Amino acid sequence: MEVTPTALPEVLLIEPRVFEDARGFFKETWESRRYTAAGIPDFVQDNCSRSCRGTLRGLHYQIQHPQGKLVQVFKGEIFDVAVDLRKNSPNFGKWTGARLSETNHRQLYVPPGFAHGFCVLSDVADVFYKCTDIYAPQHERTLAWNDPTVGVEWPLDIEPILSAKDQQGQVLAECDVYSG
Repeated sequence: MEVTPTALPEVLLIEPRVFEDARGFFKETWESRRYTAAGIPDFVQDNCSRSCRGTLRGLHYQIQHPQGKLVQVFKGEIFDVAVDLRKNSPNFGKWTGARLSETNHRQLYVPPGFAHGFCVLSDVADVFYKCTDIYAPQHERTLAWNDPTVGVEWPLDIEPILSAKDQQGQVLAECDVYSG
């Protein structure tokens, strides 16, 4: 696999080896020793979502029990985003994004201390992600997807479809952030 730091060096773009032939393809989506060697910790929870075109989920994070996430797409295409919310980081408030799809096989590792979200670019997308800590709804927070101070450039040509929670996201200046 090839591991490349993004504009936010702790956020890693992973391109696994894919073996394709007339039958289809095979890829390893996680192998503890190899991923640990790349600086990615073990996981305790797996999640999967299916969303339609234009859905925007995020930008989510947990102020306690922060989750690192290894994100990949099994069907469709998304634009996946991470925002650095570590107050003492030189990249505080900055974002990075990558297109993940069933055809490019890429994965994005978003470490603890970052908000995460994605928008769906295909008709349907099945997104699978592994988490380094359990989901703790009492500690979940939402950074506004459209906060102008963060300035995420979402590649959507339609109005995003948002959950009620995501419509209530807070701007960075009002968010709880990580002190470390």
